Amino acid sequence: MPVPGPGYAITVRVEAPASATVAGYLTSAIGHVGGVLTAFDVVESTPDRIVVDITCNALSTDHATHITDALGGLPGVTVRKVSDRTFLLHLGGKLEIASKIALRNRDDLSRAYTPGVARVCEAIAANPEDARRLTIKRNTVAVVTDGSAVLGLGNLGPMAALPVMEGKAVLFKKFADVDAWPVCLDTQDTDEIIRAVELIAPVYGGINLEDIAAPRCFEIEAKLREKLDIPVFHDDQHGTAIVVVGALRNALRVVSKKMKDCKVVVCGVGAAGSAIIRLLQAEGPGDIVAVDINGIVHAGRENMDANLEWVAANTNKAGQVGSLHEALVDADVFIGVSAPNLFGAKQVATMAEKAIVFALANPDPEIDPLEAQQYAAVVATGRSDYPNQINNVLAFPGVFRGLLDAQATGITDKMLSAAAAAIADTVDGERLNASFIVPSVFDSRVAPAVAEAVKQAALADKA
Repeated sequence: MPVPGPGYAITVRVEAPASATVAGYLTSAIGHVGGVLTAFDVVESTPDRIVVDITCNALSTDHATHITDALGGLPGVTVRKVSDRTFLLHLGGKLEIASKIALRNRDDLSRAYTPGVARVCEAIAANPEDARRLTIKRNTVAVVTDGSAVLGLGNLGPMAALPVMEGKAVLFKKFADVDAWPVCLDTQDTDEIIRAVELIAPVYGGINLEDIAAPRCFEIEAKLREKLDIPVFHDDQHGTAIVVVGALRNALRVVSKKMKDCKVVVCGVGAAGSAIIRLLQAEGPGDIVAVDINGIVHAGRENMDANLEWVAANTNKAGQVGSLHEALVDADVFIGVSAPNLFGAKQVATMAEKAIVFALANPDPEIDPLEAQQYAAVVATGRSDYPNQINNVLAFPGVFRGLLDAQATGITDKMLSAAAAAIADTVDGERLNASFIVPSVFDSRVAPAVAEAVKQAALADKA
């Protein structure tokens, strides 16, 4: 069952009668309707009245309203104000521009700007590669979206996508000291997106594509990789694939199985699922069976786009047909990046012994993790309220740190595999168990380890 979390945190300012029992009176009301109290602060007090800020976590906006109503319904209690703490955090945006240099006098100004800056401009004109050394290009990534596939919310457009892109930039800075900036494009035309990114590319050392719907995202990424001399990384594809493959390496260690002996079912063949399949191929699995809304992907199936044609040609060695439930029979691994509530414990029971289930649909997974645990040896989700969270933040900051440090001009599957191995190896043998196959997103060793692995793989490609 979901539990109240900080994503729906509210602070309710209430006025209540002053008494020795007022705190219990108010907190009990919150607990009675399922809220989780996180702070209780007295802001005003008189002999007969008290004003308190009560902060608590809720399950949803409706639940937050229910909590507020419960407090306001208490005898003698008045709700003065309700603040949504998530919205407060976003007021004015989450980013700012800060100068790295101090302008203390005319000498500083002359070097930072005119006339001194002219010499730097001329140096770059003579040798464009100097831009990576003498400008923000050295450490800057564009987070590019058209807003066509925002989180699990759908096609919200560029303005509504901006808070997500800001958040991505915050994570880049926090975990890898990469300066990232949102670029939300007001077009969903493939050619226009490609051209727009081409035009802004001189400023950046890398492009992070984000929340662009499949199948357009495949063409956009492929053409930009052809045209640009900087790495192009689609996080919904490659970030997810890196963390999934890293986690699967460790899950197989827990159950003492080898990749070459495993049948892997991948449910969902959009951006994430396709990239997972491609990166898994490098690991040498026994077989991969892909499943989408129309069932098992197989050669000869009608009405497949180019992406599905590639998947059909490179998976499903036995030519299996049928539904997801049929695909699961005797499978060692299930990886879901699709839709909620597709199967239950009954289907997990048909999988091979010591089965591994990665149910990653968010916010509601393909199977309730508690059901999966009845028969599966290892269970992972995309949620933060269960063990083994598969979270892209384990990958993309370190990946770009390594790419920028290597001054890479592109990105390869070897680099992605190196990142996956680095994430897996961060969980050493003493800590590895069925409930801990991936490190915490706040483990300070992860981003540097990923960065170094990617950097070395990039430098090896240059050699």
